[in-house]
Amino acid sequence: MPNSPVASVTPRRDQIRREAARLFAARGFLGVGVDEIGKAVGISGPGLYRHFPGKDAMLADLLIGISERLLDEGRRRSATAAGPAAALNALISGHVDFALDDSDLITLHDRELLHLKEEDRRRVRRLQREYVELWVATVRAAFPALAAPTAGPAARAAVHAVFGLLNSTPHSLGVRPSAQAQPQAPSEVPSLTATASAVATATPTDRDGGSRIGLLPRGEMATLLHRLAQGAFAAAAGPDSQQVEQAQAAQQAEQAEPARHAERAGRGEPAEQIAP
Repeated sequence: MPNSPVASVTPRRDQIRREAARLFAARGFLGVGVDEIGKAVGISGPGLYRHFPGKDAMLADLLIGISERLLDEGRRRSATAAGPAAALNALISGHVDFALDDSDLITLHDRELLHLKEEDRRRVRRLQREYVELWVATVRAAFPALAAPTAGPAARAAVHAVFGLLNSTPHSLGVRPSAQAQPQAPSEVPSLTATASAVATATPTDRDGGSRIGLLPRGEMATLLHRLAQGAFAAAAGPDSQQVEQAQAAQQAEQAEPARHAERAGRGEPAEQIAP
């Protein structure tokens, strides 16, 4: 459920979830009122109480919901994969999509978990532990060097390191002011290098009217994150796993190539730039 602009066909409860996540991430849970969330979805603040008992319930719904969704989707991907390596690839792809498409929820978890009631916070933590253990078991099955009893701590550390990498994605994204923004004072005008970098890395328009600025277009960012995650697990497994990691990276690159070409074509780049 990526955080995207509210559409009229979206069920009202989902509209509330998306706008609450966006506002909580932008201004903090304590800085957002029920009336503001209602205004964002086109209903009165009191009208929200037909869908949620209150703001606390919205936050719990968001954080518990995403924890359940990650675990359920991870289990599904692992169960339907054709072997441990494919299962790990599927887990990484799913979490990369989450990190790139649901960055508001990552921000919420980082900053607002403490505002949950104790019972809800324990539930989120339990779901997270199960999700971590699913990854640990998959990594150890995919890399025989990590299957030894003494390698458990290294496998778990690698999983947490990869989560740190992928979940830091929102912090590498920003918003460029829209064309309607007020002109900057001379001292505030960015350097030519910064401007060129921003233009070169611009991605689709943000909901608030700016443009998302990332290190790479989404498809290329996803491929890079996937390779970095695989590299981290290979490093944890040791030198003997290098060939396995290289084969997995090649497989991922081959799978991602059509999407990368389509994304470049969508940006209007000439055919010679699209060809591998």
